[in-house]
Amino acid sequence: MAAAIALIALKLGAGLASHSLGLISEALHSGTDLVAALLTFFAVGVAVRPADVAHQYGHGKAEHLSALAEAAILAAASFFIAWRAATHLVGERAASVEARWYAFAVIGIVIVVDISRTIVLWRASRRYRSAALASNALHFASDLGGSIAVLVGLVLVHEGHKRADSAAALFVAVLVLLAAARLMKRNVDVLMDRAPADAQEAARAAIAGIDPPVTLQRLRMRQAGPRQFMDVVITVPPGAAVGQGHAAADRVEDALNSALPGSDVVVHVEPQEDEAAIRDRAHAAALGVPSVREVHNVSVLDVGGRTEVSLHLKLPGELTLEEAHEVANQVESAIAAAVPEVDSVQTHIEPLSEEVEGRRMDDDRAERDVVLRIVREVTGEEPRELRFVRTDEGLLAYLTLGLDPSSQLAEAHARASEIEERIRRARPDIADVIVHTEP
Repeated sequence: MAAAIALIALKLGAGLASHSLGLISEALHSGTDLVAALLTFFAVGVAVRPADVAHQYGHGKAEHLSALAEAAILAAASFFIAWRAATHLVGERAASVEARWYAFAVIGIVIVVDISRTIVLWRASRRYRSAALASNALHFASDLGGSIAVLVGLVLVHEGHKRADSAAALFVAVLVLLAAARLMKRNVDVLMDRAPADAQEAARAAIAGIDPPVTLQRLRMRQAGPRQFMDVVITVPPGAAVGQGHAAADRVEDALNSALPGSDVVVHVEPQEDEAAIRDRAHAAALGVPSVREVHNVSVLDVGGRTEVSLHLKLPGELTLEEAHEVANQVESAIAAAVPEVDSVQTHIEPLSEEVEGRRMDDDRAERDVVLRIVREVTGEEPRELRFVRTDEGLLAYLTLGLDPSSQLAEAHARASEIEERIRRARPDIADVIVHTEP
């Protein structure tokens, strides 16, 4: 506040004496700095109050409300400076500007003060990892840019370009407006509980570095003042004791407080579901769909962090392929609703009379052109989808065929079985072939 008052006096005195709109606009800019400092002083006094019954997350957002007020003041100042500058550019008053020696002396002192404030704040922001100090350093760097613009304008006025001072004032107005826009966006994001991207990345990295590791299921964050509020859900093995879960939660809290000091962390511990539990829930969801008579060969795979379920459905043989496909879609939707952690569901439909043959899992990869050739020879068309997934047990081929909607389910299954058998004969290194038929 002392620096702002001193700069206002220097800039305003020299600006009025030399009739420099650039210096007067810089004085107004420093006035907004003073108002902002007063607002911040008041807001910080409110923000440090402890949480109470009415404000259970504390009073930290008072800082952001004051920052919005500061941004509004900056925007109003920039529009006023721009209006005055435009008036001087199109009028005759620009000729009265006098580039006296004291104007140059004042702007030199201002530049030295701006440089010192920027350097001190930038070093402090790096030392304390403070986003607030970093934004203040950027704000004073924009002040420095405006001061340099005024200096250039005065030099040009001294060389006979009288309107250069007003052009410099217009440049200062643009800088102030940009600073106001940055302040508004940053603080509106906080007030709207926008997840802080940098802090969230730091929190995830801290949790990933815990030893022994924990599984992060959910992380939600919000900011109020300098504090981060985190809602964390982790999973532990279902056989873990209560003490083990509590120890894991303590490790998460310690890691997050080390990465983001002063954070308020709530950790919820849940038992981790294994593949057997997911398989049972998927099996039950599939059996709950009308027309499904039997479900077997339910597999749960982790493919690149995605959970995929494949299963075989037995349906009445008299259904058309179109009707059977609709039942398969209902099964996939039922599993997605009952087991939300599953990302993808693959179904293989069979008539009720068919026997299901077990398949051995090997390790080698099948060649795509062999499978495509077999599909073209059996159906006369390209498959709608073909993809391979490598697992610990071997290579799986997921194949989607488009067949005549009016064909019987038994006929569609016969074609799918023929394709499966030919693929197994041609490429015995494929562990399993999942054929999905569609109308």
